[in-house]
Amino acid sequence: MSSLRNRVQLIGNLGQDPEVKKLESGKTVSHFTLATDDSYKNTDGQKVNEATWHNIVAWNGLAEYTAKYLKKGCQVILEGRLTYRSYEDKKGVTKNVTEIVAADISLLKSAKDPSKVEQEVSA
Repeated sequence: MSSLRNRVQLIGNLGQDPEVKKLESGKTVSHFTLATDDSYKNTDGQKVNEATWHNIVAWNGLAEYTAKYLKKGCQVILEGRLTYRSYEDKKGVTKNVTEIVAADISLLKSAKDPSKVEQEVSA
């Protein structure tokens, strides 16, 4: 069970093209949002669809993969770990951020060709 600590698996659609940056250290980082869908029945028995948005971070080779293959609307499956960080904005207000650092990403459906399945990449 020790391998189950801080492990997240998601299937969802990209809400934006990945934003990829090359850092001064030589590392590459990619940021994008992922929407997962869930549905439930409310107290009236009506089906309600709900989207949850997740902030995703990918590093180095995985970041380069996102730049090459992922676009807004692509459906992916990913595995990673939850991270939390905080920072001060320009007004001095502390902001808290929850992110998922990706370890594996597989493209399930391309935005341009929904039937196409691409390769899997691991960090």
